[in-house]
Amino acid sequence: MINLQKALILMFLMLLCAISGIAQRKGYTYDFYGFVRGESYVNSRQNTDAVDGLFYLLPNDIRLDAAGKDLNATPSGSYYTFTTRLGMNIKGPDIGKARSSARIETDFGGTTGLYFVLRLRQAYVKLDWESGSSVLLGQTWHPFFGDVAPNVLNLATGAPFQPFNRSPMLQYQFAKNGWKFRSSAVYQLVYLSIGPSGKTEDYMKNGILPELCIGLDYSRGGFIAGAGAALLSLKPRLQSVVDGSTYLVNERVNSLSYEAHAQYKQGLLTLAGKTILASNMNHTALLGGYGVSAVDNATGEQEYTPFRHSTSWINVTYGDKWLGGLYGGFTKNLGTGRALVDASKIYGMGMNIDKLLMLSAQFGYNLPHWKLGAEYQVSTAAYGSINLADGKVIDTHDVTNHRILAVFMYYF
Repeated sequence: MINLQKALILMFLMLLCAISGIAQRKGYTYDFYGFVRGESYVNSRQNTDAVDGLFYLLPNDIRLDAAGKDLNATPSGSYYTFTTRLGMNIKGPDIGKARSSARIETDFGGTTGLYFVLRLRQAYVKLDWESGSSVLLGQTWHPFFGDVAPNVLNLATGAPFQPFNRSPMLQYQFAKNGWKFRSSAVYQLVYLSIGPSGKTEDYMKNGILPELCIGLDYSRGGFIAGAGAALLSLKPRLQSVVDGSTYLVNERVNSLSYEAHAQYKQGLLTLAGKTILASNMNHTALLGGYGVSAVDNATGEQEYTPFRHSTSWINVTYGDKWLGGLYGGFTKNLGTGRALVDASKIYGMGMNIDKLLMLSAQFGYNLPHWKLGAEYQVSTAAYGSINLADGKVIDTHDVTNHRILAVFMYYF
């Protein structure tokens, strides 16, 4: 397995050398970019995270041992450089009246469970027309990530309050006079929905339909404002078992989500924010999911109801060479539209959390090609039990984690 990792890295480096070492193909230009990134973190307790702790989400609930001590109340920390990134922008010849371009972007944040390996972040081609229309085919940021995102040091980029997801998609965009309309059909590959079989793309594959997103933005000077909506339709199961007999079932869970965002830049000051009414959007690193609302006793076929979460964040930064920033995020569980039948038939992330609050402060020093920074982050989750009548969380208790992060980056 280690030899496979080395072979993949070697092949990628050989490809880059080949591209840069030969003459440019007529009509093509190649622009390489990226950075070397190292970061060290310390947490005051155990947490829900990814990428070996670099992608921090929220503190874990209290878990008592036989003596009544909290097993999760132990600190953690480490230091890594595998989020180092390498990308390439390509400009190609015109196709008819359309300008063609492409992007390939990778880092070493993929994992096999044993070590971190080269992974694909973005890979797409794009056609742009002078009329303002453009078409994108490939993998890039989810539309709810958008043009307004927090300026923070942590790898999670504001999650679990800011949607975080890169997926394959087909996207059409029209931009004119400061207005920009975008429609997307988004599929799942790495960032997956949670369901009865855990995290898998089968829920979307079996349901056939992609996630459908639309958005409208207006920008003028340093001001941006816009809104969007997303429809997600999944098929949780294809069969059920009742009294030893297997039945074909036709189940589907549908959910609608909405977002609004704004950003203002003036001189060294940037103020940005986003608010989301999220429904079953755990595939974008937001809290959410769904549960079973009805069961056919004869065939075992189930009906589902999605949870709704109100999620918002605000971010302010000031500076250039010396930069300071504050970030705050808040999520509230609004419950379900229908009653739930069983607490064991609820699927998602953070389903037993009523409220989640995060505050962070960063300070950075920026030079040409260099960034040094530190960030302090405090997160409090209100854990409790799910009320089956409405999906809301009751009888809560707070759990808090303190996190310190230090980052260096060398850009090229």
